[in-house]
Amino acid sequence: VGIPETFSEHMMLMFDLLAVAWQADMTRVFSYMLNRDVSQRVYPEINVSEPHHAMSHHGKDARKLADLIKLNTWQVSLFAKFVDKLAKTPDGDGSLLDHSVILWGSGMSESDLHYRIDVPTLLVGRGNGLYKGNRHQLAPKETPIGNFLVDIAQKFGGEVDRMGKHAHRLLRRME
Repeated sequence: VGIPETFSEHMMLMFDLLAVAWQADMTRVFSYMLNRDVSQRVYPEINVSEPHHAMSHHGKDARKLADLIKLNTWQVSLFAKFVDKLAKTPDGDGSLLDHSVILWGSGMSESDLHYRIDVPTLLVGRGNGLYKGNRHQLAPKETPIGNFLVDIAQKFGGEVDRMGKHAHRLLRRME
């Protein structure tokens, strides 16, 4: 009863609930934020005792950078377990992953400087055939993330031509 003791248990429980909600067709849309930007969460289960926000303002301190990399790698490994679960969960003529599109990312690329250009972003799933999958796409340097979001919205019939300040398209290659 209540919130699990470790963050990984909490995160995996949330992912399990999301998978069940998709499988039961209760929803096909979710938003799940792992950390608030100013989170003071620490991660004793992976031996990270520095608060997340303080780590993100690393000032090029090698220890803080190593812990931040450890944290990001660990969180992505838990996300990978969720993706694997979706891939193994039948859904109609495929899997939940075949019929889903999941955007995983961050609000910035260099947290120490609050840099919001070249944000690393992962798009997972085939979107019921809208995406080919199993590809790595590299956007031109300093491409705004809004361009990518416009492409996703348009693939699903959204009548948008801009998000934020930018009005041009980014990844026509995804078609």
